[in-house]
Amino acid sequence: MELFPIRKDIPFTRHMLVLNLVSLVTFLAAVFFLITRGLHLSVEFTGGTVVEVSYAQPADLGQVRSVVASLGYADVPVQNFGSSRDVMIRLPLREGMNSGQQTEALLAALRAQNPQVELRRTEFVGPQVGRELVENGLLALAFVIGGIMIYLAVRFEWKYAVAAIIANVHDVVIILGFFAFFQWEFSLAVLAAVLAVLGYSVNESVVIFDRIRETFRRQRKMTVREVIDHAITSTMSRTIITHGSTEAMVLSMLLFGGPTLHYFALALTIGILFGIYSSVFVAAGIAMWLGIKREDLIKAPRKTDEGKDPNAGAVV
Repeated sequence: MELFPIRKDIPFTRHMLVLNLVSLVTFLAAVFFLITRGLHLSVEFTGGTVVEVSYAQPADLGQVRSVVASLGYADVPVQNFGSSRDVMIRLPLREGMNSGQQTEALLAALRAQNPQVELRRTEFVGPQVGRELVENGLLALAFVIGGIMIYLAVRFEWKYAVAAIIANVHDVVIILGFFAFFQWEFSLAVLAAVLAVLGYSVNESVVIFDRIRETFRRQRKMTVREVIDHAITSTMSRTIITHGSTEAMVLSMLLFGGPTLHYFALALTIGILFGIYSSVFVAAGIAMWLGIKREDLIKAPRKTDEGKDPNAGAVV
């Protein structure tokens, strides 16, 4: 289906050098903010107290958040679980207070607003658990990147694998750079969004690389730059439809999903936008500069010692 037909190839490769320099500067800025500011890790990573309470009627999460904020906790995850009457609150560690004291202070404040609040469960998440989550999250990222690289090397060729991985790492680092610069909370949900962006971004790169291979086979007189421009242009309609539909869903979560889904949807939005950009300009550009050519994807027929095709003159 092609709702947005583009008949003339757009010269993307003409602007790849400038745009890749911009990408390099953005990437280095993201790395700088990650090193200097670091990520604002959530309770799952740093440790803290998880409190589950129950209301007689459906809970007003806005009021619960205001009560938690009045105790001096900023940007604390407050969400429903199980039903609209059950609420889970994650409190970060506070100096001079243990888990029990935090729970008692929170419960007293909630009951001052609604005496029918019942404590269902309280659990302390230690820093050791948070450290294990960080290590497991980094391992998950490493396994995903390694698996993508092997897949692309087998399906296409090593130059395409290197180009796609650089583009994917570019997307991930920039997402993390945004979270470090603005000090948005980095939670398990955001980590899940980052992993989703890895798969989502590489899908766009695979589509473009597949079209490059197809164009090499069909258009033998085109230069490499012309092949890349044609491949990207011919997938534009698909890109607009696919990413437009996906972003519409993500924007609905961002605008109407509430604080629980806010940073998850925000990470996906950044990842989708930069994923499109990196697949077109970073992945395709690096593949071009690595020297991709028709022979990488289409093997020439073997010849005899005399330099002739062994099948030449064969009777069919």
